[in-house]
Amino acid sequence: MFDVLTDSFKSAINKVRFADDEKSLKKALDTLKKSLLKADVHHKVVKDLIRTIELETKQSGIGKESFLRSMKENLTQILTAPGNQGFVYASKPPTVALMCGLQGSGKTTTTVKLANHLKGKKKKVLVAACDLQRLAAVEQLKQLCTQNEIDLYFNDSEKNPVKIAKEALNKANEGLYDVLIVDTAGRLAIDEELMEELGDVKKTLDPDEVFYVADSLTGQDAVRSASTFNEQMNISGVILTKYDGDSKGGVALGIAKQIGIPLRFIGMGEKVGDIEPFLPDRIVNRLMGEGDLISLAEKTADVIDEKQAKKLTSKIKKGQFNFNDFLDQMESMKKLGNLKSLVGMIPGMSGMASKLGDMDLENNSEVGKIKAMISSMTKKEREMPDLLNNARKKRIAQGAGLSQMEVNRFLKQFKNAAKMAKKFSGKNGMKDLESMMAQQDRMQIPR
Repeated sequence: MFDVLTDSFKSAINKVRFADDEKSLKKALDTLKKSLLKADVHHKVVKDLIRTIELETKQSGIGKESFLRSMKENLTQILTAPGNQGFVYASKPPTVALMCGLQGSGKTTTTVKLANHLKGKKKKVLVAACDLQRLAAVEQLKQLCTQNEIDLYFNDSEKNPVKIAKEALNKANEGLYDVLIVDTAGRLAIDEELMEELGDVKKTLDPDEVFYVADSLTGQDAVRSASTFNEQMNISGVILTKYDGDSKGGVALGIAKQIGIPLRFIGMGEKVGDIEPFLPDRIVNRLMGEGDLISLAEKTADVIDEKQAKKLTSKIKKGQFNFNDFLDQMESMKKLGNLKSLVGMIPGMSGMASKLGDMDLENNSEVGKIKAMISSMTKKEREMPDLLNNARKKRIAQGAGLSQMEVNRFLKQFKNAAKMAKKFSGKNGMKDLESMMAQQDRMQIPR
């Protein structure tokens, strides 16, 4: 999701790669300035950033290292605003989070994404349906919560959102929930009626968090509307949605600096797993193409059972990885959300991530073919891949509606993947993996 900015930063850094004079620094700063403005970063934020980087780089001695260090430190500072990062739990549960925003910002979907994210952290979460203005809002919540096994409180016979909020809080207390997330009504524009209703709900709940959900595709309008909401609602954080569709990406760089409120989460896709905490230092690493292995590890830990992972590792080491295991892993990967974003968290792999486009593990045609092939296998064939001779391959191809050439290609890829997994699961696995990543990094950013 940071492809354009990452490429721009690399281009700027490379301008001072071989030279240490002010001319090369000026070229780098000009490249950086144009890239940031083009990415829809506010002009005042860009002006301050460029000035600071120039002064610090000259003080430290013009060079690639000093330029890069100054970029990282100042970008981190821009992205960091006073307040919490990620999701912070109250000392006494339930932690109450009030969701607000304009209509069409993705507020209801984000409410479910956040609930699912916290559920993955082993928290007991209750969602409250208090958006009674949009006709489909409560029904949308019902469907999404049912699909993702999230508890929902609603009251179809009640027309007062304040009363529903109070009832939901009572249920959260009685049910010993860790978190209560309240979805409120949005409007096409900020108006007194909206603010009065939100104020009444806030007064009733006394929430620990007030999240403003902003649509990143609206650019600087998202910043302005967040600022207005903050003046009247005293928001504690911003959640930026639809970031996968924002090719510019500059809104994230300016929002914390401009309104003084931390950006807490980013939504990067339509799937329920497509949300992640916005942690400035980790985001800057990704902007620089250095990856974010900590976030990747946290994300996978939420959906992969530790016992199953150990069992799978044991099977891989013994060369017993089969098609049933392959299908299980594909299902787990779907829960992780946007594949492009995941690959971008691996150091040196940002270039590969951009080539993936918007690959969807659930609807991708190649994934569909693989599922069809495995479904055409017998139970014994799934458990013992070596059984697949030409006659069996032909039968599988016919059953899946594919050519035998396609089946052979998949089986070859499966064997190669199994061999690579076995290699990396050995004693020197991490060293081999790091070596591969370093090689990939050298291919992307010539030293």
